[in-house]
Amino acid sequence: MWIPEGGPAPSTLVAGPAPGTLAGGPTPGAPVGGAPPAVPAPRKGRLFGRRRAEAVSEAEELRAWIARTQGLDAERVAGLVRQVEAEAAALRERAVAEAGDEAREIVEDARATAKEILADAREAAKVTDRLREDADRQRADVSAAERRLAELQARIVNADETALLQEAGIYAYRHVLQDAIAYRSRLDTLRDEIKSLTRAGRAVHATTDWTVNGSKREGQKMVRDFSKLMLRAYNAEADYAVRSMRPYRLTSLVDRLYKSRETIAKLGATMHIRISDEFHNARVRELELTADYLQKKDEEKEAQREARAREREEAAVQRELDRQREKLNKELGHYQAALERLRERGDAGGAAELEAKLAEIEDSLQDVESRAANVRTGYVYVISNIGAFGDRIVKIGMTRRLEPLERVYELSGAAVPFRFDVHALIFSKDAVGLEAELHRHFASQRVNQVNSRKEFFYATPVEVRDALHRFAGQHLIEFTEEPQALEWRASRNGEAGGTARPGEALTR
Repeated sequence: MWIPEGGPAPSTLVAGPAPGTLAGGPTPGAPVGGAPPAVPAPRKGRLFGRRRAEAVSEAEELRAWIARTQGLDAERVAGLVRQVEAEAAALRERAVAEAGDEAREIVEDARATAKEILADAREAAKVTDRLREDADRQRADVSAAERRLAELQARIVNADETALLQEAGIYAYRHVLQDAIAYRSRLDTLRDEIKSLTRAGRAVHATTDWTVNGSKREGQKMVRDFSKLMLRAYNAEADYAVRSMRPYRLTSLVDRLYKSRETIAKLGATMHIRISDEFHNARVRELELTADYLQKKDEEKEAQREARAREREEAAVQRELDRQREKLNKELGHYQAALERLRERGDAGGAAELEAKLAEIEDSLQDVESRAANVRTGYVYVISNIGAFGDRIVKIGMTRRLEPLERVYELSGAAVPFRFDVHALIFSKDAVGLEAELHRHFASQRVNQVNSRKEFFYATPVEVRDALHRFAGQHLIEFTEEPQALEWRASRNGEAGGTARPGEALTR
């Protein structure tokens, strides 16, 4: 090998066999004994001019030296180099092939993954679209439900108000007629009209071009059968509404019938089956007339009950007047007979006393006749019932009884837990007018503001006494402010027949 100038010379050099010779044999021109040849000394100088020939000569010497010393190693190194290059090329080709296969697998996996992701994205987009459509439908349904709820709440409020007014005796008639008989007659006429609509085929509308197995006749038969079925369902709902009708339920029952009609229209949408407007309106009028009829019938019954109560009261008054008249006439006859006997005996003193007594009897008899002739004559009473109504409610009424306390005892019957206490009994020849004046004075304090027949007022006995001073005047002889309420006080104390403890309030 070449050693640069100034470098150490190799001490030994092992040479391999030269190409074309046996291993271990001497190389031609090599020194005997295996000693390496001396390395040619380098020559200094430039490579231009005359020194060029010397450089060429030096190069030749170096080539010869390399050939003598390293020929065998160079050949082996060259072979190894070629072998390494071949293996490197094979490894490179295999690496390239493996890299290509792996790259293809990666690309295929990436493509498959991309396809899956794309499919998932498309499915997610479809699901999103469906969810968006469902959300839109639900929002629309919610909006419709809110509108429907608002309508129903308004109807409920109206129905509640109507029900309260109806329970209190106030009812708004849809069809104003004279009496229950007129409503009954109108209902009969309307029901005949409903039957005529059914017979004429105007109760249900349906499609006419329906076919079954290519047969139009079979299709028409199917439509007729389904129409009859739907009409039977609708009529069943309407008949139930008529049977269960109460005047205060009219609005809810009409709304229920309307919903039944809508349901039938949805179920028969395929064949376009629906209840006609004419038939539905007729059945709604039937419900309204039924409610009006029931209300009018109740009013007539109430009027009949009041008339019977007045008749009973008048009969009781008449019986009392008849008994009093009979009693006075009998006494008058006895005293007249006794007066005749005294006059026959000449007893002037006894006759004078009997004449005075006869005058009193005749005055009483005249008073009875006057009261029988004047229906406005009677007693105005002011009563209260602490145990039943509290200490701030009084009843102001009027009776024509000769014994007004009998009327108070009747009011203290089984309908109230305790007896009424009487605060005042005022006789007046115009008791009806006095009662009306008191009712007008306490009109704003009436307990039942819609039924004037209920004669209870939020007032204390003292307030009624002050009003009586203005209206009754000299007729007000005695007034009791504090009610006894013996039964109620005894019940509170837990002692039958006991009295209230001192200082105990009169309120419950």
